[in-house]
Order: sequence, then structure tokens, then C-alpha cells
Amino acid sequence: MAHFYLAEDLRDAGGPVEEGGVAVLTGSEARHAATVSRTRPGERLTVGDGVGTVVRGVVSSAEAARVEIRVESVARTPRPTPAIRLVQALAKGDRDEAAVQAAVELGVDGVVPWAASRSIVRWQGARADRGRERWSAVAREATKQSMRGWLPDVAPVTTTAALVRREDGARMLVLDPAADAALTAVRPDGRDIVVVVGPEGGIAPDELDALAAGGAERVRLGATVLRTSTAGPAAIAVLSAALGRW
Repeated sequence: MAHFYLAEDLRDAGGPVEEGGVAVLTGSEARHAATVSRTRPGERLTVGDGVGTVVRGVVSSAEAARVEIRVESVARTPRPTPAIRLVQALAKGDRDEAAVQAAVELGVDGVVPWAASRSIVRWQGARADRGRERWSAVAREATKQSMRGWLPDVAPVTTTAALVRREDGARMLVLDPAADAALTAVRPDGRDIVVVVGPEGGIAPDELDALAAGGAERVRLGATVLRTSTAGPAAIAVLSAALGRW
């Protein structure tokens, strides 16, 4: 499988990259390609810009500060619609990061960190910035692993009240093992879909009420109870099939 790199400033002589042109990797991506992966001229690489463009081509030069690829093909894909976003409650033991990684690999279009009332982990002050940066890095690596054309955005951490306001107009599905409705019975209606996953201790009753008041639907994945690290990715897989992405 070809190596995949992300270059958000993917350009060719100041303009869009086209077949026959030259795509350039700089910064950390160039260093990784040239010094870690030991990429050499003549090898093939795949490079995306994170906003729908993916180019494939042959490496013409490889230095630690700059790798040039002679472009053989260019694919441009539109942003997926309706979008699927994951609202992931902060969780201990890096379980929330595991959820982000798997969800991105499975096709989620955006991630929202949620400071649920039962979340043991707290993002406050500088820690909120560091946490978002860490999740963004996890999402970026998962995008490269899965060779996706679109890099999902990681939003700032949100509260329950702010979440309801933020996702007004979207279809919010709250994963709840006690819900009567099954996620597999959900039929897309054209709205963006927001999957809400609680922390290890579950979603507090008052939060369920607040989400329901904002129009959220409670759904269950199955007869078993999944960890917070696996519930979201499982739901993304089900929804990807329902939307015809798979």
C-alpha cells in the first residue's frame, strides 16, 4: 500500500495541483518521508490536502526539508453529506482518544469533546487547549492511516447546554443501552447526524433530559453494553452503512 501524507498547503507553483505537475511536501511530513520512511526517488507516494484533494505520483527528489512528487493522478472528492459527527465524552485512560482514532478511520466527519457531568477527566484552561491538540493529532494520524480525502475537525470542548445549541438543526442520536429504539432502525432524513457517547459512568438523567428537550433521540446499539471507547466507532460503522458510504 502506498504511503499517505497530508499537506494542507498542497500547491504547485502557487496554483492547484494537476496531473503532470509537482506536489511538494515540506515540514514534518517531508522529514518523516525522507528520514523515517527513507523514501527515495522513483517510489510512489499518495498525498492529500485534508479538504478533498488526493494526488498520487512518483517521487522526483527527497530531502529532509522538501520532497517533490511528479503527479500522475488527481482525485477531488466533495465533502460527505449528510455529515456524521461524534460527540465523545471525556474519559480516563486514553479511552476517548481510542474512540477518536477508530471513529476517524471508520469515516466520522467531525469530533466534539464533551465535558459530561460524569466525566472523570476535566479539560480546563491550558489543559483544554492541550487536549484538543492531542485529539487533533490523533485524528490526523487516523486520517493518514485510512487514506481519507477529508481531515475531520476537532471542535473545542463543550458542555451539555452548549452542545444542544451547537447542534441545533442536526439529528442527534444519544447512545443509551436502555433505549427502546435500535440504531439499526434509524433511517437517514437528510440532516447531519450527531452521535452522542457518554463517559464510563453513563449519561446523567438531567443531561438525558436536556438533550431530549433539544430534540435528541435515544437509541441502543444492541443487547450488550460497550465501553465508551468502542460505542462511538460501532455507531459510525452502522451509520456509514445506512448512508450508503459502505
